[in-house]
Order: sequence, then C-alpha cells, then structure tokens
Amino acid sequence: MHPAFSVIFLTTLIGVGQGLFLALFTAHSYSALQLLPAQSAGFYAAGSALALVFLGGGLVASFFHLGHPERAWRAASQWRTSWLSREVIVLPAFMGVVFLYGMVQWLEWRPVLLTLPGGLAVDPSLLLGLAGTLLGFALFVCTAMIYACLRFLREWHTSLTVVNYVLLGGASGFTLASGYAALMGPDLAGFFAGCAIVITLLGLAGRGASLIRNARLKSKSTMQTAIGVKHPRIVQKSQGFMGGSFNTREFFHGQGAALLRAVKWGFLLAAFVVPALLLAGGMSGAAAGLLGLAFAVQYLGLIAERWFFFAQANHPQNLYYQAVA
Repeated sequence: MHPAFSVIFLTTLIGVGQGLFLALFTAHSYSALQLLPAQSAGFYAAGSALALVFLGGGLVASFFHLGHPERAWRAASQWRTSWLSREVIVLPAFMGVVFLYGMVQWLEWRPVLLTLPGGLAVDPSLLLGLAGTLLGFALFVCTAMIYACLRFLREWHTSLTVVNYVLLGGASGFTLASGYAALMGPDLAGFFAGCAIVITLLGLAGRGASLIRNARLKSKSTMQTAIGVKHPRIVQKSQGFMGGSFNTREFFHGQGAALLRAVKWGFLLAAFVVPALLLAGGMSGAAAGLLGLAFAVQYLGLIAERWFFFAQANHPQNLYYQAVA
C-alpha cells in the first residue's frame, strides 16, 4: 500500500497521547493506593494538557487525508459496521474525558463520592481517569481494527496488529511521561522509565513476531485469479493504462526492496533498541535530557515503523498492475 503521511502522523500522535494519559492515571492510581509518592494536582493537569496537544495534533493530521474535510462528520454515521466510524466517535470522547480530568485536577475539585473497603476515597478525578483508561484502550482497538479487519490484506489481518498498536502507543506514552516527570515530578521518573522499558521490549517482541509472520506469508492470489483467466502461462505486457491511475498510485509504495529492508532495520533500532538503552541510562538519575532524547528517537522510529506497516501490505490488485508495481 501507499503510506499516507497524514495517517502515519494521526496514528502515532494519538498513540502518544493515549499512552501518556494511561501513564498519568497509572501513577495517580498507585499514589491513591500509597504505592507511589503523591504528586501535585498541577502535575496531572499539565500532563493532561500535554496529552491533549498530541491528541489534537493527530486529529488535525487526519483532516489532510480527507478529500472533503467539511463532510468529516459523516464518517461517524456507520458506527454499527465500520471501525473507522467507531474511531471517529471514540477519539473526541476520549479527548473530552482527558480535558475534564485535567480540569478537575487543575481546580483541585476532589469531593469524596464514596469510600471503598480499605479506606480508598473515590473522587471525580479517579472516576474520570477510569473512564479515560477504558476509552483509551477502546481507541487503540478501533484504530488497529480499521486495518486488522481487512481480510484481503493478510499482512494486517492478524491479532498482532491490535497488540502492536497498544504496545507501541503505550511505549511512546510512558517514554514521554518519564521525560515529563524528570522535569515536573522527579519521584516518578524512574517508575515511568522502568515501565517504558518493559513496554518497549514487549513492543519489540510483538513487532518482531509480526515481521516473522509476514515474511512467511504466501499469496493466495495469482495472475490467473487476478484477471479471471485459467491459462497456465500468462505474461503481462502492459499495465492496462496509457499512464498512471489511482490504482497504480494508491495501492503500491513504489519503493524497492533495499529501501524496505533499510527502513525495517532502522525502525527496529530507533523505536525499540536505542530508546530502551537511553531509558536505562536516564532512569537512575532522572536525567531529563536522556529521557527526552529517548522519546524523540522513539517517535522518529515509530514514524518509520508506521510507514513500513503500510508499505508492507501487498494489495492483491498489484498482481494485475505488476508491470508498474
């Protein structure tokens, strides 16, 4: 497939925002259970604002992929059957909850709504955080299933697509949280960095598994099935057009195998190996520089990973246009 940078930035930016919010609420929950040091309300309010910046950036990027942005609202109309429609609904809902969570923290509005056994006082921020967590994971699933539900693109049609979207978004969000904490709440920097290393390594395992799986795939389509002719020997002489078309532009990336290999090894290093090493180096002393660099390198690696994700998907129609592809 032809990678669209608007979709690449959409999926990677909202993944960071989702992961960052999940990291913040994880720390908030642990501190409520007295497993981590408590932080000021401003720490969570500013972190929520930062998450909204990434989520908003992803939302803006999505509009560049639309032929008629003024009709974007119609995308939500098919929510019963379309994962894209569900994503269009869940994303603003998630952003709304993140905004309310940040406002409740900023205003320090913490009336006790109920007390759980063990003495845990539940206030609106905990309920909003729980709702945001559920919506965050729902958004991961909706975004990933847009691609995983496509049976004819076998590189995407696997549960590993959903697993990797969750892990890569979580890894980038926790990595950003470690750098943020190093500046705003050093007590949590090591916790976030440790979690980011674990999730990054899990992401490496998941993405590696998908690469191994896809390398072993054998196409079920042939030139005979592509054009509906059963002759044993078919040779294509032309592309079927005098020039390029939507099919030849949108369903193939146009790059050679050497570039694909370079991108693959590049994102494995930049998205997983190098950030894990930088996180390990920066977590002990809460070094904001190393932790911030870890996020920057990882995000660039995730852009390359998402480009490869789209480029690796081999549309069956390329059999018909192989003289061009």
